[in-house]
Amino acid sequence: MTTAPIALAVIAKAPVPGRVKTRLSPPFSQAEAAALAQAALEDTLAAVAAAPTHRRVLVLEGEAGDWLPEGFEVIPQRGDGLAERLGDAFATIAEPTLLVGMDTPQLGADLLERAMRTLIMPEVDAVQGDATDGGYWAIGLMRPDRAAFAGVPMSADHTADAQRARLAQLGLAVADLPALRDVDDLDDARAVAAQAPASRFAATLERLDAGAREAA
Repeated sequence: MTTAPIALAVIAKAPVPGRVKTRLSPPFSQAEAAALAQAALEDTLAAVAAAPTHRRVLVLEGEAGDWLPEGFEVIPQRGDGLAERLGDAFATIAEPTLLVGMDTPQLGADLLERAMRTLIMPEVDAVQGDATDGGYWAIGLMRPDRAAFAGVPMSADHTADAQRARLAQLGLAVADLPALRDVDDLDDARAVAAQAPASRFAATLERLDAGAREAA
C-alpha cells in the first residue's frame, strides 16, 4: 500500500462510565456501556493504525488510557458544541484530513484507504460518509476550514444533509462515501456486531450478553 498524503483523525470521548453510550444503559450498566464504547473505539483506532497514512491523530474529550495504541498524536477537543470542535480539529491538524467518529467499529482500513484516495482525486474538495441515523461517520477536507461546520446542527436527523449543503454553499465538490450504521442503541449494537463478528465490539457484546443470560 502506498501512503496517502492525508492525515487520519478520530474524534472521540474517553470511555468513562456515565459519559459514553448512555442509550445502552439500560439494558446494560453504565460500566458495561462504557466497555462497549471502549471496544468500538479500539476497533476504530486499529483500523486507522492499519491504514496507509503519514499521520494519525486522536481528537479526544477526556484522558487517554491504555486503550490508545502507539503512533497516535493526541489533541484535545476545543469549542462549544460539536460543530466548533470539528472545526477546531481540522484547523489544528492543518493539512488535508479525513476524520471519523468512534461509533462505527465495523470500519476497516480498506474503507479508510478508499476514502483517502477519493479525497485526493483532482475534482474532489471534500468527502462525506453518512450514517443511517441522519448523521455522518466520516468527513474529509482537502483544505481545512472552520467555516465548513458553521451553522450545521449536530446530533439531528438531518445533520448529514445540512453538512453537505454547507459544503456546497462554500463551493466545495463533495464525493460520497458508503453509508454506515452508527451504534446508538441496542438494535444498532446487535446489527453492527453481526456485520463485524471478528471485532472487539462484537466480542464485548457477546460477553455481556452471556453474562446477562447467566444472571437470568
